[in-house]
Amino acid sequence: MNLRRLRYFVKIVDIGSLTQAADILHIAQPALSQQLATLEGEVRQQLLVRTKRGVTPTEAGRTLYRHAQLILRQCEQAHIEMQAASQQVAGAVAVGLAPGTAAAGLALPLLRVVRTRHPGIMLYLNETYGTTLSELVMNGRMDMGVLYGGHIAVHGLRFLPLLKERLCLVGPVDMAAPPAEVKLRHLATTDLFLARPYNVVRRMVDEAFAGVGLAPRVVAEVESATTLNAVIQEGLGATILPESMARQIVASGGAWHRRIVDPPIEAPLALCQSDHLPLSEPAEAVRRIVLELVGGWPDNLLAPAAEVAFVPS
Repeated sequence: MNLRRLRYFVKIVDIGSLTQAADILHIAQPALSQQLATLEGEVRQQLLVRTKRGVTPTEAGRTLYRHAQLILRQCEQAHIEMQAASQQVAGAVAVGLAPGTAAAGLALPLLRVVRTRHPGIMLYLNETYGTTLSELVMNGRMDMGVLYGGHIAVHGLRFLPLLKERLCLVGPVDMAAPPAEVKLRHLATTDLFLARPYNVVRRMVDEAFAGVGLAPRVVAEVESATTLNAVIQEGLGATILPESMARQIVASGGAWHRRIVDPPIEAPLALCQSDHLPLSEPAEAVRRIVLELVGGWPDNLLAPAAEVAFVPS
């Protein structure tokens, strides 16, 4: 059966008049009558009875009317879904997640939500250290990054603050553990394994020590999470890490962590984006999902308007 004829038939039954249906459908009445006759020929049934007051459906007409409504509704839904499919957001999106930070907790939730909402997006996740990530974002090789930074303006980048993560002392079980919180000045004689000075977390540690007139006692510089974990497990010394990574090392056994106070060291985690390269449509979709996920974290720093505008660094 022709869908157009089904639409005509449903409209005639709804209105109860061939003349009025022809006016609404913007078709000549003889042409509409011919379409009805053709439909009756196709189904080999009389569908309408003409009376002085208009037309009424026969028993076969009422059956066809009921099915025709379902058929037309399904066709309309199929059309809507096909349009949506043709407008599906698709493309490659690269997101950097600084390792050993709370950003790592975004990886699996982000993959799940993007695959569910935007299966046409090919998501690339890169976990490397913050300086490299920011450079990749700056030169357009990565769409965005979740990394420590934003407290200092960087030309070519802008940052949206997400949260502040406390830094902790992490040590092996065979090293005497301090109380629940340890004062920074008490760490001046502790052997520490830290990242290189250009690392964001290392810079914050150096600045905090300098603020109390001291310097950390660095015995080796390590930028591998795996190696740092092994250092702790082997009892070679201690390190200072974001609380999220500290908890991971403690969970693997053979270690403890304590928050640093007086002064506390807080690492600002931010969403980093180029300040001159616009995001593609799929990248913008991923950015909104990132903000939605972070918005569910306790103590996040997102303002209600964060979804639509970046806060200048």
